[in-house]
Amino acid sequence: MADCCEQCAHYITDEEFGDYCSVNLDEDEMERFLTQNVKSCHYFQLYDEYKIVQKQN
Repeated sequence: MADCCEQCAHYITDEEFGDYCSVNLDEDEMERFLTQNVKSCHYFQLYDEYKIVQKQN
């Protein structure tokens, strides 16, 4: 699951706070996420920097 998180647009790398997901989860969703009882994250969005650049041009 961690490999998928690193490719997600919601995944934030911060030197001060560490790596974390910026999606606000309720208590039940957070429990399932931390215990990895989910096969895939419903909030996953592939981070594609090339797609972002295309919109700027």
